[in-house]
Amino acid sequence: MYELTVITQFAAAHQLKMVAKKCENLHGHNWKVEVSVCGQHLNEAGVLIDFVELKRHVNDVIDRLDHRFLNELGVFSDDFPPSSENIARFIATEIDSKLEGTGVRVSRVRTWESDSASATYIP
Repeated sequence: MYELTVITQFAAAHQLKMVAKKCENLHGHNWKVEVSVCGQHLNEAGVLIDFVELKRHVNDVIDRLDHRFLNELGVFSDDFPPSSENIARFIATEIDSKLEGTGVRVSRVRTWESDSASATYIP
């Protein structure tokens, strides 16, 4: 099994309810995002997936989140709030759909909301 990881970042605001008093206030983060993909076989060029292609897929998803109030995006709701955990899951699901049929899949997405706090989604 091979695994590749790319790292990117985005800035956005969110508001979480029923978590902690401070988090219920509108606030923002500069999220760092690590996206890892895996697969069994290398292609004819000897790579799992070209990093340029992977970064393009990741950036397509991140661009939808960057400099936004995440609660207002249609992908998040009261049942699926824009927590770090759900942001990681959203990113993983969206990138997996872009990789369908390639033999490559998302193995994990980690979202860092600060230098000392992260959440990981493993599909």
